[in-house]
Amino acid sequence: MRKETQMDMATRPFRSVLYIPASKERALEKARSMPVDAIIFDLEDAVAPEEKPAARATLADALKTSYGQRTRIVRINALDTEWGLDDAKAATAMNCDAILLPKVETPAQLDRLAEITDKPLWAMMETPMGMLNARDIGAHPRLQGMVMGTNDLAKELNARFRADRLPMITGLGLCVLAAKAFGKVVVDGVYNAFKDDDGLKAECAQGRDMGMDGKTLIHPAQVDITNAAFAPDEKEIDLARRQIEAFEDAKAQGQGVAVVDGKIVENLHVETAKKTLAKAQAIAALAG
Repeated sequence: MRKETQMDMATRPFRSVLYIPASKERALEKARSMPVDAIIFDLEDAVAPEEKPAARATLADALKTSYGQRTRIVRINALDTEWGLDDAKAATAMNCDAILLPKVETPAQLDRLAEITDKPLWAMMETPMGMLNARDIGAHPRLQGMVMGTNDLAKELNARFRADRLPMITGLGLCVLAAKAFGKVVVDGVYNAFKDDDGLKAECAQGRDMGMDGKTLIHPAQVDITNAAFAPDEKEIDLARRQIEAFEDAKAQGQGVAVVDGKIVENLHVETAKKTLAKAQAIAALAG
């Protein structure tokens, strides 16, 4: 079983995080060859109630075979449902990297799951109360990442659909702040219109601009656009290299700042540049 280190999580890409129904053997097999950074194996919404026990066994069997470098996350049912406890126990025994708990609203819910499993925890953030408690949830010592559940959040808010997602921007922003404050991964919600490439590009750009690490996906057709949106492009990589080089030259001359393309470069810019290069290298390693 692969163990993630802190360094791994600091550099590991989460550009594309694809939901796969745990009950669908064909989809589970196909996912092994998809160029995604992570997979959420879903025991919750994607599995009918009568299929849930069998889905646990199907998923456990599938995870015995390698998914390469893809991060493997199992989404269980809530612990207050009739399936949640059995899901948590089963997932603990699976060859997965983390367990994702739906509709997290308080740290106490994570505490309860932490008593059952030794796996790293992820939290679905999809209710107004969850958003209001994002800071305390993000601070949980066992939490590794947050997943935005934008469909459920929109329903809870009784919000109208808007391409700019204005009704839920406050909630998303609170989660980004919490994740960044405590060094956790944060991935955006799904884009439902999987044939609308332009809409997906726009929403990916918005999430990336906000600071999201990646986006959850419902269809393989969305992978390439999402991977490109959340990866440094050639211009960003080139600028990062030039900023680092210019700053090192300035330091050698006893100066604390450099100038690149007519803009001041200070140490904080260099830190960002180094993170950009590290992310590019991690993406290349994952692809390899």
